[in-house]
Amino acid sequence: MLFGLDGVEIGLIIVFLCLFSGIMSGFPVAFAIGGAGIISFAIVAALDSAGLLIHQAVDTGSDAYRALVADGVSRLDISKFRYPDIPVTETPLFPRGWEDALNRNLSFIVNRMNERVFAGAAIETLLAVLMFVLMGITLERSKIAEDLLTTMARVFGPLPGGLAVSVVVVGAFLAASTGIVGATVVTMGLLSLPTMLRNGYSAELSTGVIAASGTLGQIIPPSIVIVLLGTLAGDLYSTAQETRAMAAGCSDALTYLGEAAVVSVGTLFQAALLPGILLAFLYAAYAFGYALFNPSKAPPVISDEPAKGDIITRSEALTWFLGVPILLIGLTVAAFSVGIAGSQDTTVSGYSVAGTEAVLRTNVSDQCQAAMIELHGQEKWDLAVAQQAEIEATGGAVTAHRLSVEELAAQEAEKIANIAPLGTGVVVSFLVLALVLTTARGIAPTADVRPIAIGLAGVVLALLADVFLIGPLMSPGAMFLILAIPIAITLWGCRYAAGLLAQNDLLRVVFPPLVLIVAVLGSILGGITNPTPAAALGAGGAIMLAAYRKLQAEQKSGKMILIATFAMIVMLLAGINFDLRVNIEEVSAQSWIAYLIAQACYTIAFLGLIYACWVLYRTSVLSPVVRETAKVTSMVFTILIGSQLLNLVVISFGGEHYIQDFLRSFDREWVVFLIVMLVLFILGFVLDFLEIIYIVIPIVGPVIYGGSMDPKWVTIMIAVNLQTSFLTPPFGFALFYLRGVAPPQVTTGHIYRGVLPFVLIQVLGLLLLWLFPDVVTILPQLIPSG
Repeated sequence: MLFGLDGVEIGLIIVFLCLFSGIMSGFPVAFAIGGAGIISFAIVAALDSAGLLIHQAVDTGSDAYRALVADGVSRLDISKFRYPDIPVTETPLFPRGWEDALNRNLSFIVNRMNERVFAGAAIETLLAVLMFVLMGITLERSKIAEDLLTTMARVFGPLPGGLAVSVVVVGAFLAASTGIVGATVVTMGLLSLPTMLRNGYSAELSTGVIAASGTLGQIIPPSIVIVLLGTLAGDLYSTAQETRAMAAGCSDALTYLGEAAVVSVGTLFQAALLPGILLAFLYAAYAFGYALFNPSKAPPVISDEPAKGDIITRSEALTWFLGVPILLIGLTVAAFSVGIAGSQDTTVSGYSVAGTEAVLRTNVSDQCQAAMIELHGQEKWDLAVAQQAEIEATGGAVTAHRLSVEELAAQEAEKIANIAPLGTGVVVSFLVLALVLTTARGIAPTADVRPIAIGLAGVVLALLADVFLIGPLMSPGAMFLILAIPIAITLWGCRYAAGLLAQNDLLRVVFPPLVLIVAVLGSILGGITNPTPAAALGAGGAIMLAAYRKLQAEQKSGKMILIATFAMIVMLLAGINFDLRVNIEEVSAQSWIAYLIAQACYTIAFLGLIYACWVLYRTSVLSPVVRETAKVTSMVFTILIGSQLLNLVVISFGGEHYIQDFLRSFDREWVVFLIVMLVLFILGFVLDFLEIIYIVIPIVGPVIYGGSMDPKWVTIMIAVNLQTSFLTPPFGFALFYLRGVAPPQVTTGHIYRGVLPFVLIQVLGLLLLWLFPDVVTILPQLIPSG
């Protein structure tokens, strides 16, 4: 063996050195990865052909190997790492020659590109990356960050460390709207760093809080990192659990786990929300605490601009901004809890199920049974056996017969009798309108209260109409006619309230992009749609919002944009509440009317989007946005192709299995995960998250996703870990971004010292997620995923 090393080990070293040299050469990373794969394959193939690379593989024909298999040891666990004395055979890295390996690599990469890039199912999810990038860059170019920083500084500035807290708030806001770390760090570095230094803030705190807040885009949805990780995690988890199930002697993962081995991007968005908010809170708490102990380095800043609008007393603020919202939301939650509000769906299955499925499948082999008991516990297995026995006693596993007309009517009557008097859609919609009205009352306490009172009366009238006039079997058209008057009254009051809200700088700046973010994330987190349509909605909304802001800056009317936005809302409501299929045999009159209204609204919204694009093109905004979006997405897809090539090189000489055998040699699953996290953290110094996701995760994924750890938790831990490496000196990418825009008086030493506390906060965040995994898993458990 060359240098006393196994041939696979030398091959892995060659691949790493080629990759590191390619990245350090200054050549574009997207092409350096593919080039590293080609060069490393040529070197390994040449050394193997010369007979210099010998791999010591486990001898699967030896008596010792057969004895281990006979003792019940999984073939996956048998390696020379776990059993160093097991007989081995010396083989070349490419047993059938490098030509055969090259042929297999080329055919595999063509198929993989077809699956992942050109025509496969994954392309729909990857398209969300393009849309989210377009959304983020459009919002960035529309000066939203500048307005947010100015407004938040005015709100938080008078507090100790207020400017730093405002940077964290804006960083979290931009993370939810852009998801691009580099753009966020550069934008906030240009806008807030000079202001913080000018107001007496220390360079360390200023640079640290900017760099840390800029990396929140790694974790707060809609994060591009989560989208890309999610596309891989779903495949890796499914495949790894199938392998785990077969190793346990079970037929498939569904039998072994008792549930489908599935994890989606939407579910990961749900899982990432609370950890992202937790990190933002920790950043802000540190900035506030730092200011309390070092008031001279983070002094309060009071704006010289006179306050606009009414003077709001403390009691009024507590009443209308805290007390009333808590009361309204609390009443709503209570209504759902006691059954006053809820779904009014009256759909009943036309079949009656004679038996139900047991919590676990029990018709399995003895080996699978033992593995399932070890996984789920004896108590759950006994419950499944008892359920299965009861099912068989009633006539079979899962049998069904078509219900008679009388049975169907009886089930429908029972469901109608138990249905909630208030519908979910009505309650939630009018809760939002009520919050708008009450918030406007708090913003302008001296304004005429009558329009707001009339609007609130419309809310009450709508709820009463839903209880006494609207039944669960009523058609959407009839329901709309009954609610038309309450809706009109409420919207009339909301129109007056909107004028009051517009007088408040904070709401005027925050509200439009906040609505867009809530629409995008709400549709994903609520399971209404998957990330790709939501990303398209966000991109279109960002374009229209940017165009409206441009028209306002030019003192021109933005009515066309507002009309298009309203048309989009009406179109979505029509699609949710009416059956718009007109190509079926029987179409009701109300469906035709809703279809024509939706088509008209679609046309108006489309024309409004075209007009918005024209406004941005005329003001020289659209061209750089499209160019930057094309540049970022092209880089992502090029790295995807190059990394696949590099992975195939590693796979071709057995490097992937060698690494996986090493990781599986550890008995404790958490030790393996810690090793992987440490490796990812170190690689994060020199590799971008794209390279790590596409090169490293596919290699270690079958091990870390093939155990008992929750795949959502594993994925979010990886994302937070990558975020930590973005900050860590001396190679953190966020530090380089900030160094490029920092003024001369801010040194690299200032930046390094400034980010160290936030690196420790990141480590604390990882520790908290390790100790309290429910922070990650609670939202996916509470909210159904689409």
